[in-house]
Amino acid sequence: MRPDPRTAIATVCLSGTLDDKLTAAAEAGFDGVELFENDLLADRRAPAEIRRRCTDLGLRIDLYQPFRDFEAVPPDVLAANLRRAEHKFDVMAELGVDTVLVCSSVSPDAIDDDDLAAEQLHLLATRAGERGLRIAYEALAWGRFVNGYEHAWRIVRRAAHPALGVCLDSFHILSKGDDPRAIRAIPGEKIFFLQLADAPTLPMDVLQWSRHHRLFPGQGDFDLTTFTRNVLDAGYRGPLSLEVFNDVFRQSDPRRAAVDAMRSLISLQDSLGLLDVPAAPVPSGYAFAEVVGETNLAALGFTRAGVHRSKPVELWTQGEARVLVNADGEPGAIGALGISVPDPAAAARRAKVLLAPPLSRTAGPGEAPLTAIAAPDGTQIFLCADDDWRGDFVPTGESAPDAGITGIDHVALTQPFDNFDEATLFYRSVLGLEPGATAEFAAPFGLVRGRGVSGGGVRLTLDAALVRRGGWAPAVESPQHIAFTSADAIASAEALRQLGARLLEIPGNYYDDLAARTGLPSERIDALRRHSVLYDRDDRGEYLHFYTELAGARVFFEVVERIGDYRGFGVVNAPVRMAAHHEARHCAHTASR
Repeated sequence: MRPDPRTAIATVCLSGTLDDKLTAAAEAGFDGVELFENDLLADRRAPAEIRRRCTDLGLRIDLYQPFRDFEAVPPDVLAANLRRAEHKFDVMAELGVDTVLVCSSVSPDAIDDDDLAAEQLHLLATRAGERGLRIAYEALAWGRFVNGYEHAWRIVRRAAHPALGVCLDSFHILSKGDDPRAIRAIPGEKIFFLQLADAPTLPMDVLQWSRHHRLFPGQGDFDLTTFTRNVLDAGYRGPLSLEVFNDVFRQSDPRRAAVDAMRSLISLQDSLGLLDVPAAPVPSGYAFAEVVGETNLAALGFTRAGVHRSKPVELWTQGEARVLVNADGEPGAIGALGISVPDPAAAARRAKVLLAPPLSRTAGPGEAPLTAIAAPDGTQIFLCADDDWRGDFVPTGESAPDAGITGIDHVALTQPFDNFDEATLFYRSVLGLEPGATAEFAAPFGLVRGRGVSGGGVRLTLDAALVRRGGWAPAVESPQHIAFTSADAIASAEALRQLGARLLEIPGNYYDDLAARTGLPSERIDALRRHSVLYDRDDRGEYLHFYTELAGARVFFEVVERIGDYRGFGVVNAPVRMAAHHEARHCAHTASR
């Protein structure tokens, strides 16, 4: 394998004008681009000017694409196709690019004849070779007759021309469930180009899946590490290039999307052992979670255990759960998370390589030199070792009755919709947290997408509203919450009510349905109903959880009890919780008017 493969990105991955895309790719550190023909056609500059612009930016044009519907056609169509090809070759010469992508035909003119396809591709390659150019033939997953990479390779091998090879696209191969191991049988010098894309598992038409739902490596469900290893083991020596069609990416800030794309390739290279990057940390748990703004944690059984030596921050504890309350910043938000890792310095070096450089922060005399990085939604992630940071707080000596809370189970962060997949990749690549399945559910005010990421002793849930229009109701647009652990959720709920906590009331209809669905004993249903505790179970165990009302603008708390090896987050109950929060918010809003 190569020690340092070049990287490239197709201009179709990014939003904006061609210059926006080229600038973003260069700033993110890409070595080259695949120039998508539509981007050239929409640009006023001549191809030679675009070539000079790429040179000025330090970019190489590695591929010109696509050339469609060429092979296995009648003579009159072939003549027209060759005229098209000669024009493309002229453009390529001006651009300074030597390889063109030829997609397997979807044309109604195409004939199911491999010998004819090979003959015509040989003719095309002959004309290209005379001009120092190459033809990379790619099997589209929806090609009319050629829709598999092994079939494309058979045709290329039959054509037997040095200027003709294959382009391998991970989406076209993995979306169909084709076995990538046979790639090893293709000589490396005949693999002219490699295009990489991830994707979620979606049972839908492959063309629509491809055009709208591809993702950068590490954001979806494909095993791109194994796929790419097969290509490299075959002897491929070209760039690792991204070709991702995604409706969200093509509307997003191209600079941010390009950084996300580069992070995905760095992470992929790391998984292949091509880069010398510190291993992903195995976090042991949450050192702390920070809430900004006044929060009544005493009503949750927390003790104000310390006051920061130089900042307006208080430390509140209960069991192993530690919450910092910061008076400085946007009120009603989770401002920071402390993640306990074995080697914060190594974790920080990994974060920097993966384009998450440390945030600047000031530490007073004698205070712990903590390293913080910014998550995609702006949350600060502190990398902590042991409890060294606790020395920054002067103990208060205070004590308070607790409510059975023992630690932090997970933290839920709502993501801007455009950054949902970016957040998944960030936590996966930087902190080594593995994503679970993506869930979508109908909330009271639109569809919500959610995904858990977890590893070691840390769990996070990432949520995003798919569509949000207007502000007609006093809803909470970007809720966040901290979920605490308890050995007995019902006992904790009872204790919190006695302490004056405002727990979220759940409608009785939920419990009537729960009894019918689960067959739980009536006394257990009654206890759940009495304390507004929600319930879920799977084949591994059970999950009991309840919520507080909102504490400030958008933060609330959850208490959970995991029984057995339940690994989920009670997503089935989310719409009920959201409706209850909306109702409580609406009542409070009405009462204040």
